[in-house]
Amino acid sequence: MTYSIDIKHKKISNSRFLPEVIRMIGNGHSVTIPLKGYSMRPFLEDDRDKAILSKVRNLNIGDIALAEISPKTYVLHRIIGINGDNVVLRGDGNIACEHCRLSDIKAIATGFYRKGSNKPCLTSSRKWKAYSWIWTRLYPIRRYLLFIYRITL
Repeated sequence: MTYSIDIKHKKISNSRFLPEVIRMIGNGHSVTIPLKGYSMRPFLEDDRDKAILSKVRNLNIGDIALAEISPKTYVLHRIIGINGDNVVLRGDGNIACEHCRLSDIKAIATGFYRKGSNKPCLTSSRKWKAYSWIWTRLYPIRRYLLFIYRITL
């Protein structure tokens, strides 16, 4: 069963909202949630896009994971490193990294509804994999690309 949670008209803190989402995912459901924040720019936008989250099966570098980086503090960022039990994450629009343990990864994004589309862009698709491959390799110059992106909005 897949759940879609629309909280567009209600403001609920992530510290209250996401534990319920995580519980539902732990029970084997997929959950679609609206995105908050700008850390995954330029391709995922605050209050525009939605993430499809599912139970963690296998983690790989490049996956987008929902992680609890400190008590009741969650991020939906890309995994850029796994070393034993240690995971390094970074938002596509960020310079800094976050760190957590494998057990702190609560869900994995399997797709996104972008730009109001009713058809999800699956993270397993060629398009998403190509975007991810290119964008992650642009890390040294991303800050400049993001600056240009922000001033053209």
